[in-house]
Amino acid sequence: MYENGYNPEPKWKEECGVYGVYSHTEDVSEMTYLGLYALQHRGQESAGIALTDGAWMDVTRGMGLVNEVFRHQVPRMEHQCIAVGHVRYSTTGSSLLANTQPLLVNYSGGKIALAHNGNLTNAAEIRHDLEQNGTIFQTSIDSEVIVNLVARSHKETIEERIIESLKMVKGCYCLAIMTEDKLIGARDPQGFRPLCIGKTEEGSWILSSETCGLDVVGAEFVRDVLPGEMVVIDQDGLRSYLFAADEKKAGCIFEYIYFARPDSVIDGQSVHEARFLMGRELARESGFQGDIVISVPDSGTTAATGYAYESGIPFVEGLIKNRYIGRTFIQPTQKKRDTAVKLKLNAIRSVVEGKSVIMVDDSIVRGTTSGKIVRMLRNAGAKSVHMCVSSPPIGYPCFYGIDTSVRKELIAATKSVEEIREFIGADSLHFLSIEGLKKCVPNANAEAMCYACFNSAYPIKDGAKPAGDSKYVFEQRKKC
Repeated sequence: MYENGYNPEPKWKEECGVYGVYSHTEDVSEMTYLGLYALQHRGQESAGIALTDGAWMDVTRGMGLVNEVFRHQVPRMEHQCIAVGHVRYSTTGSSLLANTQPLLVNYSGGKIALAHNGNLTNAAEIRHDLEQNGTIFQTSIDSEVIVNLVARSHKETIEERIIESLKMVKGCYCLAIMTEDKLIGARDPQGFRPLCIGKTEEGSWILSSETCGLDVVGAEFVRDVLPGEMVVIDQDGLRSYLFAADEKKAGCIFEYIYFARPDSVIDGQSVHEARFLMGRELARESGFQGDIVISVPDSGTTAATGYAYESGIPFVEGLIKNRYIGRTFIQPTQKKRDTAVKLKLNAIRSVVEGKSVIMVDDSIVRGTTSGKIVRMLRNAGAKSVHMCVSSPPIGYPCFYGIDTSVRKELIAATKSVEEIREFIGADSLHFLSIEGLKKCVPNANAEAMCYACFNSAYPIKDGAKPAGDSKYVFEQRKKC
């Protein structure tokens, strides 16, 4: 039993995708299904779609991948006009059906469905206060805090209710919210997670975590939702409300390093271009020479091609990926991650045997996966393995969006670069510098991004938890 009846140390593991469609001419359910498919890389534990026809509202949710949840049929509703969808990797709640999204609730003003990507650092405190005042929670996820705040608001319009609620929460969030007649999107004041707006030739409006979700339904990119902005889409078109535009921006740099699909554009910066430049910068910084450059597919591939371009060393496919295995970093348990590595990758002996191999990956978090891959290459006959990483060492936990909340799990928190090299068994190891990383996002504002998981100038205290010390965590992120 926890003090005051709530858990002061929730798990903070996050990466989700949100999607929304408003249309009176196209199949919003089918479009949302396709959009979630395009965002599948952002979450593999569960998926859901909520629909409305302007009067009724329903939601279909389930555990597993998008094609598994909707294996038999995409949800349908006669005269459907709005949909919101969600793919989830568990945040502050367990991996349970009850915690899947979108959340659908009834309140005095009608019905709302909410899909949330992000972590609220003061969710536990707000939840505790609400429970003390009689609010009953149906899930263990922080997203439910938002819908309860909206439901309890005494403001007249849904727009005012949402803005009032968002001013009470701290942390990062991108929201796709559906009422009976409106599609609403919101992004936290720091712009930590991405959210964009698109429009089809038929006039349908789209909200998506990434631009790849627009491409799949043939929508044109309109613009990004601004940090601290709420957009409302209804029969009158799109309206904008800036509710907190004056805070310092801190977009997550990991979107460019790992999270986002390379064909997406976030805040004006092509993810593919950023990763290609990271590879070029790695070649300049490390100076490693070898016979071939290979990647850890798929997230390391673009950086590896950049390394090959800059160094003149040929890029070849040295590791084969089993395309039917998901991303190991976002598997929910370490045991599942370990098993997935064995199933996911295999070295091509004829390519690496007798070669000095330069291997490029996007990050080293715990180090166990990298060690397995290095051993795999040596067993396949590689003469030497020189590893380059297109991010700086991750030495500090992130309570805003990466599965690294326990610092003791982070290899760079306790080991030097040389010690990490020894641990993974590589002949050489180089991490991209923070200054080098900043050069790789030329079309975005590099100074308006968060580097706190790399940078000891903005440390999170050992043992700090977002529920027990959320004010400290929030202030540290504001500095960044």
